[in-house]
Amino acid sequence: MTSRVELDATDKAIIAELQVEGRLSYAKLAPRVGLSEAATRQRVNKLIEREVMEIVAVANPTRLGLKHQTMVGINVDAHVRDIADELAKIEAIDYVVVAAGRYDILAEVFCADATEFLGVINDLIRPIAGISNLEIFTYLDLVKQTYNWGTA
Repeated sequence: MTSRVELDATDKAIIAELQVEGRLSYAKLAPRVGLSEAATRQRVNKLIEREVMEIVAVANPTRLGLKHQTMVGINVDAHVRDIADELAKIEAIDYVVVAAGRYDILAEVFCADATEFLGVINDLIRPIAGISNLEIFTYLDLVKQTYNWGTA
């Protein structure tokens, strides 16, 4: 398990600014967080090196034609990490988590439509040895999705 990293107010400000605009230049970011451009660059690099943050582009799945969004709750009767690793190999699954509670694994599936989704369920997920049960939760509306951890 990785150790907890303590963030000061400047680190939090850097992360918060980059969460809003990830392509912000150091010249524009520096005055917003109260540092020189060089110090800002060093802080950003340190946050990345310590794996506190990463700078990525987040695509909108619905704009890419992936309008069928579903969470699948999965129970297993085999080694849960092995099955989670198999699920992670499926291209249509973008999120896999080993969980405690009603389901052993939660997997988020994005597909173009119900026909493609049925193929993922029947041809790719159900055949995995050790899956004993699954329950499908189709998204009707995505109300909130944020990536702003650690800035409050």
